[in-house]
Amino acid sequence: MLRFLSIRHLAVIDQLELEFQPGLNVLTGETGAGKSILVGAVGLLVGGRASADLVRTGEDSAAVEAIFDTPEGRELIVRRDISSQGRSRASVDGVLMTSTALRQLCSGLVDLHGQHEHQVLLDPSTHLGLLDEFAGLAPQRSEVASAFAHFEQVRIERDRLLTAEREQAARAEFLAFQLAEIERAAPAPGEDEELTATRRVLANSEKLQRLCSAAYESLYEGDHAALPALGVVWRNLGELAALDPRFRPHMDGRDAVKSQLEDLAFFLRSYVSGIDASPANLQTVEDRLAQLERLKKKHGPSLGDVIAKAEQLRRERNEGEHAAERAARLEAELESARKTYLLAAEGLSATRRTGAADFSRALEKSLTALAMNRTRCDVRFTPAESDAQWTARGVEEGEFYISPNPGEELRPLARIVSGGELSRIMLALKTLVSTDAPGKTLIFDEVDAGIGGAVADVVGGRLQRLARTFQVVCITHLPQIAAYGSNHLRIMKSIRGGRTVTEVTRVEGAEREEEIARMIGGNDLSAAVRASAREMLSSRARASTGEYNTKGESERSRRKA
Repeated sequence: MLRFLSIRHLAVIDQLELEFQPGLNVLTGETGAGKSILVGAVGLLVGGRASADLVRTGEDSAAVEAIFDTPEGRELIVRRDISSQGRSRASVDGVLMTSTALRQLCSGLVDLHGQHEHQVLLDPSTHLGLLDEFAGLAPQRSEVASAFAHFEQVRIERDRLLTAEREQAARAEFLAFQLAEIERAAPAPGEDEELTATRRVLANSEKLQRLCSAAYESLYEGDHAALPALGVVWRNLGELAALDPRFRPHMDGRDAVKSQLEDLAFFLRSYVSGIDASPANLQTVEDRLAQLERLKKKHGPSLGDVIAKAEQLRRERNEGEHAAERAARLEAELESARKTYLLAAEGLSATRRTGAADFSRALEKSLTALAMNRTRCDVRFTPAESDAQWTARGVEEGEFYISPNPGEELRPLARIVSGGELSRIMLALKTLVSTDAPGKTLIFDEVDAGIGGAVADVVGGRLQRLARTFQVVCITHLPQIAAYGSNHLRIMKSIRGGRTVTEVTRVEGAEREEEIARMIGGNDLSAAVRASAREMLSSRARASTGEYNTKGESERSRRKA
């Protein structure tokens, strides 16, 4: 819902601030006062084209800012700035965005009727949704959408598999080469670490042999070897323990120490004899390490990654071998999904055509009440030429065709030229059916073009009923329509300091009666004209209350039943 609108230096408007309310907001004023500029300002906020011509003469820039209340209960601040050079900048809640993004964001908040480029209903892609809503086809459409989603999912999976099969032929040889290279090497987990340790031993074999021999001699065979010397230590310790019991605990560890040192001596002797320090052995280790390093560079970085890569290649090879089987299974599943979708979509299409005839008759009847009594309407369908054109909406596209004048052929709704006719068509469509969210702002300009009297009264009543679900803003010259408004804004133009100034005021009570009287009789505000204005406002108020009460009584009766 549009709650607040601020305009600065736009066309003839210098500074203007308006507050809108829920329900039917009517804007009245003399021709040229700037009413349509307000609509153009909102058009800028929903992504309309900006131009340097819109900037007020003598100003560097123009700005339009609005506050919207979203259906989720959030406040949205939208702003559009236009420089005198024609450049524009848009922002939402202070965040800059392109006009395209702005149009997409605000399309769910505002629908302008009277300016072709902003009207959502002029987009044929929205027509099927309206028809389905009118005919009560939501359950069938949901079934079609679900079947289409499944069909698309299976088709995407099938196409991916076919693409993989085509690529598989080219990749199979490469896979075989990579796998053969790894399998020939047959790396074992941790093998590179073990070989690195072995290479270090072989490279230092002389030093290892020298150190082992020296340690063995010092421990076992030398003149001052540790093990023989310990024999003397143990004898002396035995005599000490015989004299003082406190030495006995140390005697208890004698056998363990002796056993450990003997084991160390035997290991040193066997270690030296086990080192094969031949150049051939070292070269074998170096070659194996080089082979593993090449594998790690290609498939690594670690040897564990190389082994994992081999497993992956085997799985991929196996997948390729079973691709034909999976392809056949997917083809069968795709054919089943295709039949399910077509069955649902063709059923929806048949019901749509019945609903389209009812919809066309209802629209023609509604337009007759709006002084377009010879208008012909039709819904034309374009079947999909291939399954590539199938959508969640079905196997066809639909578009509304209109002929407002006798003798003229039916033409697409988007090609209706007259702003007044187009606004009334949109009003009729909106009152018949709407897929918009409650609370959306609908702005009608020129809806009263070429009508008057009883027809104007019908238009006002339609706008008032529409305002129960949406916020409606209507620019009008007719008192019959203005009297239906729940919020009446008067636009006035004056000259100050040689410049045109536009002002907007909310009129209530006597002021509103005066404005309605002016719309009825112009400058001749006689007592009879004022009485007519008073009666018109009073009758509209009674009609509105009566309609609401009737609706309330009907709802209560339905609940009791």
